[in-house]
Amino acid sequence: MKKTTFLFLTLILVLFVISPLNSQNINFDDYFVSKSLRLDFIHAGNFQEENYFLENMLTEPYWGGSKKNLIDKFGYGENKVEVYDSASGNLIYSRGYATLFQEWKATEEARVLPKSFYESVRIPFPKNPVRIEIYGRMRKPDFKKMFSMTVNPDDYFIQPESKPKFNSGKLVYNGEPESKIDIVFLPDGYTEAEMEKFENDAKRMVGYFYGCEPFGEYKNSFNFWIVYANSEESGTDFPGKRIYKNTIINSSFYTFDIERYLTTKDIKAVRDLAGHVPYDQIYILVNTDVYGGGGIYNYYSLTSVDNEYTDYVLVHEFGHGFAGLADEYYTSDVATEDYYDLNVEPYEPNITTLKDFGKKWSALVEEGTPIPTPPTIEYKNTVGAFEGGGYVAKGVYRPYQDCTMKSIKYNYFCPVCRNAIIDMIKFYSE
Repeated sequence: MKKTTFLFLTLILVLFVISPLNSQNINFDDYFVSKSLRLDFIHAGNFQEENYFLENMLTEPYWGGSKKNLIDKFGYGENKVEVYDSASGNLIYSRGYATLFQEWKATEEARVLPKSFYESVRIPFPKNPVRIEIYGRMRKPDFKKMFSMTVNPDDYFIQPESKPKFNSGKLVYNGEPESKIDIVFLPDGYTEAEMEKFENDAKRMVGYFYGCEPFGEYKNSFNFWIVYANSEESGTDFPGKRIYKNTIINSSFYTFDIERYLTTKDIKAVRDLAGHVPYDQIYILVNTDVYGGGGIYNYYSLTSVDNEYTDYVLVHEFGHGFAGLADEYYTSDVATEDYYDLNVEPYEPNITTLKDFGKKWSALVEEGTPIPTPPTIEYKNTVGAFEGGGYVAKGVYRPYQDCTMKSIKYNYFCPVCRNAIIDMIKFYSE
């Protein structure tokens, strides 16, 4: 082969590898317009199989996400959505996310009873036909394609905005949504007479965010929005106590029969309300003083508002919902069984099985610190690998002896969790 021919082929290969369409350098305006396409699904199955069924396609009036970082770089979540331009075949958008279904699959109930969950994904609205692919994984590191369809943006079956109308507004506005993390507060269990309480509660939550690092350090990177959607009744459901309330988002304690686990399965109602404003993250505020909450990565976070530990629950659950952080505790009751495969490195940035520790926080471990790290006073304020986390006492390791992701401690994220949150803030606010 001639030298010039070899150099030419090498140049072509290099250009292909660093091509903007294989990186973050995708021009939003080439492929999208500033509104959202929402696809709703029925996701059904059991502990060993699952299927997706398209339910609806809708237009939302805003796109609140980044217009620069369109391709996911983190690899977090049990699911991901990928969008390909049909004409060129290029990947033009992707995001990881999680849902209640994937968590439910690890419960005992999933072994004896098939179930369906209403789910939703949202992407920037395409200018031209696109192929949308949904991937899933459970315990294993690799994603498996679960669903694929081509969407023509001119399809008359894409419904225009037709959701119930409620007043909405800005609580804190630091700039254009495309360069900020936009959090929308949604109410559940607030009656029409309690809308003022909801607004005051939301403002208090903003204070809790800003009082916790690293959120306070990056306070100008956030916008906070509010949607004033009233419920018929005040409070929330407690199925274990046979208490049921007629609320707009249908939140409930006793998720997967864990009393403190407060979530909602009514994703349609959640998305309908959130679509009133531009948003990256949904935070549901539930009008109760009982301890509880939940956080699902890139899906929603949720907390009760009047408990003495609400400040802690708010930021702990947002650690899940926003930054993909894992629970570091291992002594509390949970519904899932053997959630992590101890032979596989988990995707969450703050736990490890030591199977591929070099991809985690090993660079933050000081020379001479043993791995695994004994939980002694000598290593109390040291980054290491302390056994216990991810709901089990053995085989899963956390980076610090204590952290907001482990204990009921407000404003106590460890260095590894702080770094993970900061990385996500920068990704969405560039």
